Amino acid sequence: MLRRQFLGAAGTALAANTLAAPAALTASPALDDGPITAGDWTALRNLFPLTRDYIQLSTFLLASHPKPVADAIEKHRRAFDENPSDYWHEHYLTIDGEIASATALYMGGEPHQFALTDSTTMGLGLVYSGLKLDPGDEILQTTHEHYSSDMSIAHRAARTGAHVRKIALYDNPALFNIDEAVRRLKDNIAARTRVVAVTWVHSSTGVKLPIRALADIIDAVNADRKPADQIIFCVDGVHGLGIENQDVSKLGCDFFVAGTHKWIFGPRGTGVIWGSDRAWRRSNAVIPSFSLSYAVWLEQVTQEQVPLGQHMTPGGFHSFEHRWALPEAFKLHLQLGKANVEARIHQLNSQAKEGLAKMAHVKLYTPMSPALSAGFACFDVDGVTPDDVVARMHDKGVIMSSTPYRQSYARFAPSLLNNEQEIDRALAEIHAMA
Repeated sequence: MLRRQFLGAAGTALAANTLAAPAALTASPALDDGPITAGDWTALRNLFPLTRDYIQLSTFLLASHPKPVADAIEKHRRAFDENPSDYWHEHYLTIDGEIASATALYMGGEPHQFALTDSTTMGLGLVYSGLKLDPGDEILQTTHEHYSSDMSIAHRAARTGAHVRKIALYDNPALFNIDEAVRRLKDNIAARTRVVAVTWVHSSTGVKLPIRALADIIDAVNADRKPADQIIFCVDGVHGLGIENQDVSKLGCDFFVAGTHKWIFGPRGTGVIWGSDRAWRRSNAVIPSFSLSYAVWLEQVTQEQVPLGQHMTPGGFHSFEHRWALPEAFKLHLQLGKANVEARIHQLNSQAKEGLAKMAHVKLYTPMSPALSAGFACFDVDGVTPDDVVARMHDKGVIMSSTPYRQSYARFAPSLLNNEQEIDRALAEIHAMA
């Protein structure tokens, strides 16, 4: 069937049933019964083909696919290979809504508020490129941002004439203080500030920002502003998603951007944007969507019938078998229990930080408190560069990382795929470097 004919038939049906598509998105998928019970970390590890020849302390970089995700990818791939045209036409008008529903079930918010992307970087690029800004408007960001945020903001400023200002919310990460961070933000918001950009968990230091407390400052400023002048609060949340037991719609931000192929164990090449209704209205689409927006272009439905997130989801052909398998990752985490996941990752990271802090030849940079940190432990070893620490540990059977910033540190990232014995072994190897 030709795409135009298919869209024409779909558009006619939709036009006869006003707002039918957004209403359909509110249904939440039922969780499938599986081999995982809440908090069964051994059974979880057994779902991964990840080699056991190494202790894996950098799985946050790019997830190995657990069996339920791999099986879903293979199911979709096989169907595409057998009959790609029919399979795509049977699913493409409905499956993004199903994925959005599964995402909302795990992350919070409403299905129509989610756009689907390929990565955190794509999500950040879409959000900052789409924000409505005028020459002279200010984007206030921190000095702690990753390259992807930094450059997305810089590109947008260059195209719009907006001004970028960078501030530090702390000087010494080990001594991070919530009150100080809140004060610094408050003192630096200016009359022309239209966007505040932060990262929830800093992969550079391991610091976890108090997003709700920062949002309260922004909300107080916005209360005295006209809607068009209010600040949009944007958060790169990739290193909190899959760890913290948090409803993103209650976190306090306007946009929350994350890849889903890291802590959440989603298919490689997947990501999401959550945006409040207010925030999406302050944004323009950057890449044409292949959702119901196509039917709007054909003048068969109205723009109001298209869920906001779908309109902002980039169109074109993707690795659909990966994107369409994303709900399985959310189901797996819900089976484990979000509170259990949070507690387990904090437990293992506390073990790592406490062990590192006891070593005289190690300087720990990540705050000890789980309230101020999440899945990273960043540190220095006296007389050994971060890259040499990584190389030496690799030779000892431990895969870790160094932070890819101008100021680099060695970095552990204990995850759900680790256990206490592995953390002890990794600590023993660091201790041997004294």
